[in-house]
Amino acid sequence: MCYGQQRRSLSPNRPSRYNNALVVDTLRVRLAETEARLERARAREAALTRQLEEMKRFVSVMEIIESYLKQRFREQQEYVARFFSSLPAK
Repeated sequence: MCYGQQRRSLSPNRPSRYNNALVVDTLRVRLAETEARLERARAREAALTRQLEEMKRFVSVMEIIESYLKQRFREQQEYVARFFSSLPAK
């Protein structure tokens, strides 16, 4: 070998093909796990969205019932007030 020529050697810092394959396999496993978590998160989000919509419908029904009951209460108050005002005073 001549002086000044760089010698090509396998450096311990340079990954080998085995290490590359291992890294690729590890990344594939991690990607699969991440995709599985993402799918579970999306399913949970869909379930929560359905639950939220159901709760919104429930609240709407409760607001309708509350409005109806308030109206009936006012009507009953007016009826009682008219009833007592129509009684002769003693």
